[in-house]
Amino acid sequence: MNMNYALRIKGYGLAALAAAAYGTNPAFAVPLYGQGMNPVSVLLFRYLMGLPLLAVIMAIRGKSLALKKDEIVPVMVLGVLMAVSSLTLFESYNYMNSGVASTLLFVYPVMVAVMMIMFFHERFRISTVICLIVMGGGLMLLMKPQGNSSLSGFGCLLVMVSALTYAIYIVMVNVSKSVRNIPTTKLLFYVLAWGSLVYVAMICCGSRLTIPDEGWGWLNLLALAVIPTVISLACTTRAIQLIGSTPTAILGALEPVSAVVLSVAVLHQVITAQDIIGGALIIVATTVVICAGPVDNAILRMRKMFPKGRHQSSE
Repeated sequence: MNMNYALRIKGYGLAALAAAAYGTNPAFAVPLYGQGMNPVSVLLFRYLMGLPLLAVIMAIRGKSLALKKDEIVPVMVLGVLMAVSSLTLFESYNYMNSGVASTLLFVYPVMVAVMMIMFFHERFRISTVICLIVMGGGLMLLMKPQGNSSLSGFGCLLVMVSALTYAIYIVMVNVSKSVRNIPTTKLLFYVLAWGSLVYVAMICCGSRLTIPDEGWGWLNLLALAVIPTVISLACTTRAIQLIGSTPTAILGALEPVSAVVLSVAVLHQVITAQDIIGGALIIVATTVVICAGPVDNAILRMRKMFPKGRHQSSE
């Protein structure tokens, strides 16, 4: 029992770390656009630079990169899903504020929760509904256009595609028996490998290959490969294995909070009371997920105490 509790706490911690790491995407990617790079090239280098890091980790651990026959197709599908999700998100940065795009992305926990309940018969939790409502309020506060700017319809569409493909990725990692048996590092290696092939195919079909104009651009690409790719996706995959897809997805809503903190600490942007309240609501929502059991039990006890009295009073 204590071991199970410890593993769940570890899963929550990994999910939170994954969210914080993924929140660094705009900080590293957007400056590369200023150097003339396009999203396809940024993502190709990001994925390719992550592959040797994962291969070294596997070699140090003495693990094989061989896949079983029944694992090849699911891993290929995951790689394509991740490539599409990354590309549509990075493309959206060209049409709207990157912070707003990163915040909009977090409709994916709702998508994950709905898919798990509708298609995989996951138990409906009252605490999940509460946390999604509270989280939605926090995201709306964080998702404010800068100055007089307005939201781009096409940019929003790109983010929705990104959210949907990422939600399908998370659900598939959770429910596929073939994928569940693959070690985290090996799975991530092949996800990045297949994703890289998607970008290579796009370049072969006409997308322009671009490189950074300045040396520090390569440091940004390396940071993209390590922090929001290897660290974030590895933590996400392991968290799904420990606590399931819905809690992992909901804890991912901490990403906009980390983005706000990063913008204040690194980019010296001003934080407002609205940002603080929005971040606080998201933290409350994620706390509800971690304390889901006690919250559900408390709500059920309250429902048992009051329903009969209400019917009698109405009569």
